Amino acid sequence: MGQIQSHDSNSQNHRPHHPGIPARVDALGWEQITADLDAQGCAVLSGLLTPQECDAVAALYPDDSQFRSTVVMGRHGFGRGEYKYFSYPLPGLIAELRPVLYAHLIATANRWNQTMGIDISYPASHAAFLKRCHAAGQTRPTPLLLQYGEGDYNCLHQDLYGEHVFPIQVAILLSQPGRDFTGGEFVLTEQRPRMQSRPEVVPLTQGDAVAFAVHHRPVQGTRGPYRVNLRHGVSRIRSGHRHTVGVIFHDAK
Repeated sequence: MGQIQSHDSNSQNHRPHHPGIPARVDALGWEQITADLDAQGCAVLSGLLTPQECDAVAALYPDDSQFRSTVVMGRHGFGRGEYKYFSYPLPGLIAELRPVLYAHLIATANRWNQTMGIDISYPASHAAFLKRCHAAGQTRPTPLLLQYGEGDYNCLHQDLYGEHVFPIQVAILLSQPGRDFTGGEFVLTEQRPRMQSRPEVVPLTQGDAVAFAVHHRPVQGTRGPYRVNLRHGVSRIRSGHRHTVGVIFHDAK
């Protein structure tokens, strides 16, 4: 934990150690995050949550009153492990993160769609985007808490829940690699036209998040931009337990 606290303080020496979520998100290096999203389809948001916040969110898992449903991955061919979708109202930390992260990602989302020739633009506020989802029957909250044990894994997939999809989502690692678990790397694959798929393994520590493309993104080729398809998953947990929270910006049918 001491290492993570040092990382936080080094990234912004003059801000409080435990700033509010909006200030903390605003202080992230968004120019580099945007560049990484454009170049790789994913970007690390270092030190998004404190160790104490991570532990508090992970501790919600046994409390079924916080959730609308539980998914046991093995029953559906999704992998091994399980996850739970939060119910509304979302826990305060998740409810606060969702609109603030959306506000920083919206410019990239709109630019990607324009580059790919997709005639969809996203409103300035997350509340307005949720109204669009709800009007189309996508009313169920999608933020989720995932729990993995030894031997568990998450197959490559896309989190598409209806007609309206925000093209970037965020996953936050709540456990500490090497202390709480081993293995369990976040994996992203990119399927390129007439080419072999490209894998990307994203190293994270407790409190780090990864922002990544939900479905597809534009890539600049020699003849102009083209569209690539992405999927994400988690490699096998070799020991211990791993918790992650997923922040998805569109709601589900």
